[in-house]
Amino acid sequence: MAVSAGNLSLEELRSDVASGAVDTVILAFTDMQGRLVGKRVAARHFVETVADHGAECCNYLLAVDVDMNTVEGFAMSSWETGYGDMAMLPDLRTLRRAPWLPGTALVTADLQSVDGVAVEPSPRRVLQQQRERLAQRGLEAFVGTELEFLVFDDSYRQAWAKRYHGLATASDYNIDYALLASTRMEPLLREIRVAMDGAGMYCEGVKGECNLGQQEIAFLYAEALVTCDNHSVYKNGAKEIADRHGKSLTFMAKFDEREGNSCHIHLSLRGADGSTVFADEQRDGGRSVLMEQFLAGQLAALRELTLLFAPNINSYKRFQPGSFAPTAIAWGLDNRTCALRVVGHGAGLRFENRVPGGDVNQYMAVAAMIAAGLHGVEQELELEPAFAGNAYLSDAPKVPTTLREAADLFEGSEIARAAFGDEVVDHYVRAARVELEAFDAAVTDWERIRGFERL
Repeated sequence: MAVSAGNLSLEELRSDVASGAVDTVILAFTDMQGRLVGKRVAARHFVETVADHGAECCNYLLAVDVDMNTVEGFAMSSWETGYGDMAMLPDLRTLRRAPWLPGTALVTADLQSVDGVAVEPSPRRVLQQQRERLAQRGLEAFVGTELEFLVFDDSYRQAWAKRYHGLATASDYNIDYALLASTRMEPLLREIRVAMDGAGMYCEGVKGECNLGQQEIAFLYAEALVTCDNHSVYKNGAKEIADRHGKSLTFMAKFDEREGNSCHIHLSLRGADGSTVFADEQRDGGRSVLMEQFLAGQLAALRELTLLFAPNINSYKRFQPGSFAPTAIAWGLDNRTCALRVVGHGAGLRFENRVPGGDVNQYMAVAAMIAAGLHGVEQELELEPAFAGNAYLSDAPKVPTTLREAADLFEGSEIARAAFGDEVVDHYVRAARVELEAFDAAVTDWERIRGFERL
């Protein structure tokens, strides 16, 4: 994986530390919930020790709920095993400046147990395993993630104090592609774009979306692991920048009954030599046999792997007819009513998975897409004809409608267990069960409003 423009070499970091330009290095990884977690390390200590040997953290960080509560049922971390340590080993190819934080650099870590064994349920490790399966075939995946969010004029702490009721949206009406109302957010949006460029990403631009205060900042596609590393840095950094502006933003899949936040994921394959492998102009439609088998695998595995595209209770609220979020498991040519949309031509030929929402763990989703595609290739699946028309009205198989259904499908999936192994499957099924147990025990505002007086 090549160092991107804007990233730091270790030698450049040493120079910045010596000059005083950098005094802090964040050593971080992405947890099950898609959040950056880790620790801030004194920069001198990082270059003298941590860069070579890593640092420790508690292994419960991959076995907690969204509130950081320790929960039972995870094999890797429990009271019975003593909640031991794991090692965060910096991948120095990801070393970068964090321009929105004074004097700070950031590096992504891989995780190992204290005896040097890779932590298999780590999201980055799950993706690395699927990349290795591709590499065995002389292939690599290139990915772009299109992440939407809602902007509010309340700060995060104000929003928390209000229990997220009555928040002031940063626009008052649909601003899809509109410029005027989005200009009010431009000081925030501009700083996010510029800061991410300074952190080694290639920002393409920003556009308004349909919901109130909704925006999408897009970045140039890159190799799958690079894109997923960048995605975590961007998502975390955007929140930190919003906080400094006295605003807040959310990536949750469905904040209200209007349009949800999507994270459409585009994927194409190349040969290890950079050659185009999805396109074949000699075949009808210009698609290679490899692409058609890979796409057929997406269709065959999507229901069973939906948990990795929609990991939360709230994720499933997006899947509404006529909402631009998919309900039908079908593929189409530039058809946004389908779960899978084929676009581009030649070297740019690719497919878009429209199932993931803004709350997705991108490592897990991309790993699922690769695993599904390889299932199609290994089984030499034949691609069904493209769907034309409104897929919402079709009799195609449907995306699971609840987290419970998706967890059951994932738990029983032979495709998932063959691709990821029992340890990973059981770990993420347990994570889903934890969320379901918490939700089933909760009393919601919806229930109080309906039942306080009238039932």
